[in-house]
Amino acid sequence: MRHRPARWARAEWGPLYEAVRGPLVRRRWRAVPMTLAAVCLTAVIQVVQNRPWGYRPVQDLGAVRAEDPLWLALLRTPLSLFVPALDLPVWGALAQILLVFGIAEICLGRWRTLAVAYAATLAGTLYARVGIHLGVLPASDAQVVDTGPSAAVVGLAVFVSLRHHAYVTASAVVLAMIVEVLVKPNLAGKEHLAALAAVLALCAGARLLRRRRGPWRGCRGRQRGPADAVSSSSVLPPSQSPTIRRGRSQRRSCR
Repeated sequence: MRHRPARWARAEWGPLYEAVRGPLVRRRWRAVPMTLAAVCLTAVIQVVQNRPWGYRPVQDLGAVRAEDPLWLALLRTPLSLFVPALDLPVWGALAQILLVFGIAEICLGRWRTLAVAYAATLAGTLYARVGIHLGVLPASDAQVVDTGPSAAVVGLAVFVSLRHHAYVTASAVVLAMIVEVLVKPNLAGKEHLAALAAVLALCAGARLLRRRRGPWRGCRGRQRGPADAVSSSSVLPPSQSPTIRRGRSQRRSCR
């Protein structure tokens, strides 16, 4: 009874812990160069946008609104991930990027991490446009500035959790976003749900693709080749070596 929480924690986070621990122990901060660059970029943008001379350039390059032309919003979306919201403490954005982006970079790689983060953010941005066009969202939401890493962080957290079988953690993140919308039904919360929907669709598509291709053969499922046969026979004792056994059978057949 006393060890049940520990067993549950190992079952829930054990695979994720093992995936992250090895690279961090071997390479330390060098294991997450993209994450460190993202943290530094976010901190620099925060300093710049709080200066009288820097607010307008940051808004022109990284502020996304639903009323903007679509092509302009698509150009601004990548940088908008690293533009902290002015009404929220910047340390929260920095902590989210350092923790979630760092884990995702180790588990997924830098380019796949950026792809999932961009897809989640873009899903939220497009949802705002479609929702306003269909009348689901109020027209005033078209002028709301959509910046910050929150949608990307939520999407990456669910994607990495599902990939490493941390289903309770993924469910907790989804439930928290639903509660957020119920308690404070603003545009940001609804965009988080749209980001989650996009990430869940990506997970379902990836699983379907793996089923069609067959089981993935990684390090554990690699097929044995001639080199493996030679190496295994070299460490076996003479009585168990396949080459020795084959030689004896050949000699018996020659008789």
